[in-house]
Amino acid sequence: MLYDLVLKGGTLIDPAREIHAVKDLAFTEGRVSDIGHDLSTADADQVIDCTGYLVIPGLIDFHVHVFWGCGHYGMEPDPHCIARGATTVVDAGSAGADNFEGFRKYVMDASTTRIFAFLHLSSQGLLTPDIGELENIRYANVARCVDMIEKHRDRLFGVKVRLTNKLIQPSAGVQPLFLAREAADAVGLPLMVHPNNAWCESIDEILTVMRTGDILTHCFHGGGCGVLDEKGCIRKSVRDAMERDVLFDVGHGQKSFKWEVVETALEQGLIPYTISSDLHRHNIDGPVYDLATTISKFLYLGMSLDDAVSRSTAHPARLLGMADEIGTLKTGACGDAVLMKMETGSFEFFDADGTCRVGRQRLIPAKAVKDGKEFQYPG
Repeated sequence: MLYDLVLKGGTLIDPAREIHAVKDLAFTEGRVSDIGHDLSTADADQVIDCTGYLVIPGLIDFHVHVFWGCGHYGMEPDPHCIARGATTVVDAGSAGADNFEGFRKYVMDASTTRIFAFLHLSSQGLLTPDIGELENIRYANVARCVDMIEKHRDRLFGVKVRLTNKLIQPSAGVQPLFLAREAADAVGLPLMVHPNNAWCESIDEILTVMRTGDILTHCFHGGGCGVLDEKGCIRKSVRDAMERDVLFDVGHGQKSFKWEVVETALEQGLIPYTISSDLHRHNIDGPVYDLATTISKFLYLGMSLDDAVSRSTAHPARLLGMADEIGTLKTGACGDAVLMKMETGSFEFFDADGTCRVGRQRLIPAKAVKDGKEFQYPG
């Protein structure tokens, strides 16, 4: 067989197929074409020696902000996503109905990073830190949100709403939650909710509105409307939501990851379905840096490498309905992979409050492969 690229001698980790072994991996015409021991490289166009490296499916970051050039959160995707191992990302509501088509044409379609998105309920999306996107509730236009999703179902995965009280017209309270629910139901897609410091007494009221397959992001934030009660126990409403398969997403971000909350919640059985970074322009220089750093924090917390990788590959791939295409290295899947170094030593990891924990290992992205070709960022 003629191969375009062979990754030779790396430790292949593919949780979707329960593989953790030294194997060769070959790509042909943008797809995974062969996996095995001692694959012939005689006719391969390119061979990369992966001895000492982990070879993992291209990471999927389920919460980022990459509407570069429009809005204060937007960062350029390729140098911060695929160049750091995330070959696929999901933008969590940077754009709304008023500007999504510009986001698609000038960022999504122009990037090597594969980008999907949640559409924000607010038609303006996330433009400025000075004015909340729903300070005027008229921006919560359900009909326009639904119409835009129907036009772009190949890239739009659901509806996003942020419930933080300072972002919402005071008289509206939690009304945006119900409007977002209406929009998500109309298109039959999931709802992603940012619950931090909402206009309600606790997260109980929010979770009552959430259904199977919906996503509660920032699940380990330390502010109001968190997953723990005043005694430090996981709230009954959270356990009930877990039972009906409401999905909990990390969404680390600048303000939404507190060590004490994470450690307490994990000890009591709240395991996030997806490990995501909430990477954006304000946290790429810390405390987030990239998805690999967020995964490394869960290794420090005691999660196994295979489990952490699964929550950044196979799990988000299932949510996107692409389990046979991305997040796996099975034969015939998209040719996306990342080479990682597992460094050992003493490494400082910070939460959103600046609290430090010292870990003994961290993942460092070395190379990315997208559609069967080595990615090289020109910058």
